[in-house]
Formats: sequence, C-alpha cells, structure tokens
Amino acid sequence: MDLKKIERVYTSYAGVYDQIFGKVFHEGRESIIRNLNVQPNEHILEVGVGTGLALPMYPRHCRIVGIDLSDGMLAKAKERAGAHHLAHVQLHRMDAGAMEFGDDSFDAVVAAYVVTAVPDYRKVVNEMIRVCRPGGRIIMLNHFSNGNKVIAAVERVISPLTKHLGWRTDLSLNTVLEGTSLQVARKQKVNPLRFWALVECVNDKNGHAMKNGNGSAGYTNGTSMAGYAHGNGNGHCANGHSH
Repeated sequence: MDLKKIERVYTSYAGVYDQIFGKVFHEGRESIIRNLNVQPNEHILEVGVGTGLALPMYPRHCRIVGIDLSDGMLAKAKERAGAHHLAHVQLHRMDAGAMEFGDDSFDAVVAAYVVTAVPDYRKVVNEMIRVCRPGGRIIMLNHFSNGNKVIAAVERVISPLTKHLGWRTDLSLNTVLEGTSLQVARKQKVNPLRFWALVECVNDKNGHAMKNGNGSAGYTNGTSMAGYAHGNGNGHCANGHSH
C-alpha cells in the first residue's frame, strides 16, 4: 500500500462509508469516547477521522482536532461538523506518518481503524507517541491478527487481497507495540463477532508517565482509564493547517 493508493481507495469509499461501516463499527467508536473520561479543555487528536462519525459523540468541553489523508472523507467530516455545529472541532488534511504538530501537543490521541490501513504503521504509531504528552492516552481501535493458529493462517492468506481494499489483516498488537513507550492499560473486544480490539495505552515516553497517588502508571487497576491523571489542558497544536 502507498499513500496515493490509500487516498484514492478511501476517497472512493467516502460516499458509501457511513452506510456500509457506520452501524457495524458504532459500538467501538462509542466505547472509545465513553471510556476517555475527557476533562474540560483537554486537547484530543483523532487520527484518520474519516467521515467524522465519532465527532458528535465527544463532549463539547474539550478541543478536537481530526486529520485524514482523504479529501473525500474530510469533505464528509466537515459537512457533519457543520450540521452538528461542532465549533470545538478542527479538521485538517494530513499524513498521519508525518504530522504537522509540535511535540506533546495533545492530551489524548485516538486512532480508530487506522494502524492496519497505512503503509507504515510504525511511523504512524511513533508520530502518535510524539504528539501526545507524557502520561497522555493513546487509544487504538483495530482488528489485530488472532492468536488462534488456524485463524491467523487465514488472515495471512487473505491479507494480500484486503490490501487492495485499503487494509491488512496480518498485523498483531504485540508487533505494533514492540519497542514503543506505550503501556497497555485496558483491552476490550468490540464490534460484531468481537474480531476488533479497543486498546487503551499510557504514553510512557521518556519514563515520565503521569503517576497517581499509589505510584502506578496512571491507571487504577489495569481495567479502566478513569484513574488517569490529566494535564492542564494547555497543550497547543503547532503548525496545523488545512490543505
């Protein structure tokens, strides 16, 4: 997969994406935002915002920046933001593997159905870590390869075919997280047949994850994000602009 092909594929999906994938993947999007525990004035980045299906679900007391490579998808997202009067939302055309934001710009980064739909998942994950503040939250919602040997074998076989549709099926969560500063705080199976995983991580870059009163890595018991310590919401978005 290359960027131009991905942009063409997802722009071609733009007109029918909501009808095909909207209801099917709604549970996962809703679960992300329900568990974010967004604090007032927090700065949230949504990578691969698509047609903006999740945008109306975010509380209006935070600031949302959405990026996508596809002009067609962004056009739909802008229509949705306008229809719902989402003044707290900004949308930009941007390559997720080379973001135009300063370091530590966001309190949380959300990437739904993204890491298996990009040419270089490592670049994208590293960029999410870079733009998210230490101790911030990085949430990925994705299909990852199954530990079951039979299913994993099928996923490897069909992955070359699904790449033509804009995503791959042979990428494991361990591979995505290997060598990064991300510490998994919560993992949940979502969507039909539970083939998708919602993975919430603490950004422990530079060993400076926010600590709670018990000295744990920003979460209470490994099953909930509610215990994360939050910053002051003053992270700033640098060099972001519309194209």
